[in-house]
This record gives sequence, structure tokens and C-alpha cells, in this order.
Amino acid sequence: MSALFSTHEVTNQPPPFEGRNLFADDAPLRAAVARYAPDATGALQALGSTLGSQEAFERGRLANEHPPRLKTYDRQGRRLDIVEFHPAYHQCLATSFAAGLHCSTWDHLMTPGAVPRRGAQAARAAGFYMAAQMEAGHCCPVTMTHAAVSTLQLAPTLAAQWLPRILSRTYDPAFRPMQEKASVTFGMGMTEKQGGTDVRTNTTTAEPIASGAGGGTHRLIGHKWFMSAPMSDAFLVLAQAPGGLSCFLLPRFLPDGTVNAIHFQRLKDKLGNRSNASSEVEFHGAEAWLVGEEGRGIPAIIEMVTATRLDCAVSSAGLMRLALANAVHHTRHRTVFQRHLADQPLMAAVLADMALDVEAATALSFRLAAAVDEAPHDERQRAWVRLMTPVTKLWVCKLAPALVYEAMECLGGNGYVEDGLLARLYREVPVNAIWEGSGNVMALDVLRVLQREPDTVTLVIDDLAAGAAGSTAIARASARIKSWLADPRHIEARARQISEALAGLAAATLLNAHAPAAIADAFIATRLDGLPRQLYGQGLEAADVSSILGRVLPS
Repeated sequence: MSALFSTHEVTNQPPPFEGRNLFADDAPLRAAVARYAPDATGALQALGSTLGSQEAFERGRLANEHPPRLKTYDRQGRRLDIVEFHPAYHQCLATSFAAGLHCSTWDHLMTPGAVPRRGAQAARAAGFYMAAQMEAGHCCPVTMTHAAVSTLQLAPTLAAQWLPRILSRTYDPAFRPMQEKASVTFGMGMTEKQGGTDVRTNTTTAEPIASGAGGGTHRLIGHKWFMSAPMSDAFLVLAQAPGGLSCFLLPRFLPDGTVNAIHFQRLKDKLGNRSNASSEVEFHGAEAWLVGEEGRGIPAIIEMVTATRLDCAVSSAGLMRLALANAVHHTRHRTVFQRHLADQPLMAAVLADMALDVEAATALSFRLAAAVDEAPHDERQRAWVRLMTPVTKLWVCKLAPALVYEAMECLGGNGYVEDGLLARLYREVPVNAIWEGSGNVMALDVLRVLQREPDTVTLVIDDLAAGAAGSTAIARASARIKSWLADPRHIEARARQISEALAGLAAATLLNAHAPAAIADAFIATRLDGLPRQLYGQGLEAADVSSILGRVLPS
């Protein structure tokens, strides 16, 4: 082609955001690991390189561009009820399984008398935080498989059968009976059409048909409006037994090797989370085993739900981090008006303001993970888990969509097109705010603790007040919350307000104690002491913006 007509010269565009070490690049993550799980630093350094590689990001792209498909029947009309995925999705799961993200906090269960490793929850959370950046959809079966162990322990006989394959780090996607597989994954089925969050209205019935493992075998008849990860080897589900709403382990294959009567109706056509399958399902006499006490299904499955809520916060913080890092990377390489975008005062203020939220979300999520680690032998940590799990899940997951949108805008049109990463992230982040309890559900959970467990609240508030360390703004924020708690007439209407205030106060105390002064001072000034604000990039006139941005991403 003649040079006269050659127009396709690419200039003033950033290099691809890939080939990064997601651990080495992330100062707030490294600080959290050093604080809560220092022995895991070496392994996480290696994992960060794997998850941030060009190959890993490409697998994430392929898994989302080729979503799963449901095959209900074979060509002769026999039921199949299988879900097919692109190989990239299975490769993402294999990577996370090899790192133990589905099981590492439970390794001690295979050794009689062993206890959990100190820092195991925080170390796993760090890996999960990075895995979500590689590809978020595959994290659904990872988190549910990990969380299912909490509930399975209520049925020791069943746990003994399933745990060896849950704890295996060799991912096995085959559609075969559990005993023929190297590993298994778990899903969950709670909600039905008529009730949603109100699971006490569930109509699926469980008829006892035989005694045996756990509380015996039951026949399930009914449906689930949402059943996550339908390709899983087993599910924990709720159904109405003769003694009330109960929890059951529902396997894909029966002990004789035949396929259980679990009939998938369709896969949900979701806004995001497209690599991962979510289904509508009917049970046509499917066989399942009781887990825990009959009539105590909610307390049984809430053990699993609580663990997944931590993962919602952790993965949202990871996606916020990825969006911010992409925005900083782009603006450092993109020149506008003869200066790099990142050097323009207005853009720098926006990026720094976003960085404060990422620092806060990361600090709060890992503080919760550390509390889960310590809760078995520390009353204050148990109190933190009880109150701050819904607070952290609510606040971090609500922050994420607005932040990812702002990051997308930093890239301009490049952020809005599907060729890039930000459009996928923007569709992905709302799921964590909705899944395992939406904002109002979390606020109501906080409200229950405030009204029924005053000793728990006192322990947490005292812990936060101790973190003021001379900050009058933190002290004022703490006093404000105490005044709201002292007014029971309006406490229900203020459930969201109190939850957000608790999250902001907790984040401020953590940053005040552990983050550089530039971060802590700017967060406190803009979040606790600042004027009402809705837009990023405000109130940082006195902040050390350069230091804040220098912590986001190595040059």
C-alpha cells in the first residue's frame, strides 16, 4: 500500500494492562497480608504473577465472551441436564483450585486434632481477591465450595464422605459420580419464585424415605428460582420437611451411580457474571440428605451464607482495585493538552479520591477476614464478625459500581467499549451487592444485632473508639453513632445510615492505624469530616495527591 494512504499508525495509546504481578503491584494488599498472614507472602507473590499474566487475563476474556450453555436433552430425547462451558472457564477454576482458594482454610480437618493455621482466612482472602481480578465469574463455585464446609460439618457422616474431594486441589470438571472424581464443587439453592429472600415461604417439600447418613434420605419435590453453579457435584438446598424448613445435601448422582432427578429449566440471562451459570431448576423426586436438625434449615445454611458474604466483600474490593489500576495505568500513558492525563490536577484528584475508597475497602475486608481467623478463641473478634460482616458486605459492595463507573470514565470511549476490561467489570460488580443479601437485607441484619445483641455492639464500638488515636474526627463520628443507637424510636429507619457510618468509622480507624498519613488524613477529612458529596474528586485540596497515587501502582 502506498505510504500516501497509510493512516493506521497507533499513537498515544497505553500498552495492554497485562503481565502484571497482582500482589507485588498492590501496596494495600501487601500491607494487609503482612499484618494478618505474613507467612503467606511468598506463595501469594507467586500466585499474583500467575493471576496477572497475559494468559490469565485472556482466559478471563474468553470465558465471558463464550458463556455457558444448558443442554437439557440428548438427540434421542433423554434428559441430560448438563451445562457446557468454554475451556477457559475450567482453566480459571483449575488455577484457583491449585491455589487452594476453595479449601485452604479447612486443610486441618483431614488431620485429627489439628487446628486451623493462624492467618489462614486472610491468606485465602488475598488469593481470592486476586483471582476475582483474573476472572470474577468462576469465583462463584470457588466460594460456595469453600463455604459449604461450614454447613457440612453439621452432618459428620456426610462430611466424612465429601471432605476428601472438597479438599483436593486437582480440579475435575467431569460429569461423574463423586466417588469417581478427583475433586468436587458445591452450589446452593435457597430462593423460590414466591419468596426470594423470605425463604420461610419456600414450598419445596422434603418427604422422608429412608434412614441413614445425616438425618436420612428425603425425596424433594419443588423448584428453585435461583440455583447457583448448576454444574456442581452437589448443592445445599432448603426444603420443607415434616418438622419445618430444613437444609439438605442434594447430589447430582445417587449412590448407585444414576443421575438424580434435578431438572434444569433454563439458565438466567444475567446483566453480568456471564461466564458463570445460574439456573432455574425443578426437583422431580430428587433424593437428598438432611444436614443439621430438622426444622433448623436457616441456622444450618447461614453458616455457608456468612462465609460467602465475606467473599462478596473481598472480591468487590479486588474488582475495585483492578478498575483503579486500569485507570491509573491508562492516564499515565495517555497525553492530553501536552500533559499526561494523570498529571492533570483534576484527573489526579479523581484518581486519588478513588484510591482512598480502594484502600478503605481493602482494609475493611481483610480486617473481617482476620476476625474470622481469630473468632474461635477471641470474644472481641466474634463480635466483629457478627456485626461487621453485614456492615462490610453492604458498604464495600455498594461502593464498587460507582467506583468502577468512574474508572471507566477515566478511559473515555476506550472504557465504554466491550473490547476493553472496564465494560465487563462494570456489568460484573453489581452481583456482589445483590447476591447473598442485598443492601436492605444487610441493613436488617445489622439492625438485628443492634437490637438483640447489645454486648456485641458495645465490644465493636469500644474497639473502634480505641482506634481514634487522638483524631477528633474519629471521636466525633463514634459519638454520632452512639447518639443514634441511644434513640430506639428511629433506629430501624436509620439502619442503612448506621451501617454506612459504622463502615466509614471502621475504615477510618484502620487507615489511621496502618496506612500512610497521606491516605488516612485524606480519607478522614473527606469521609468523616467532609461536606456531603456525590462526585469523586472533591475535598482533596490539602491532600498529598502525589503520595496517594504513588501507592496505587508502580511506575
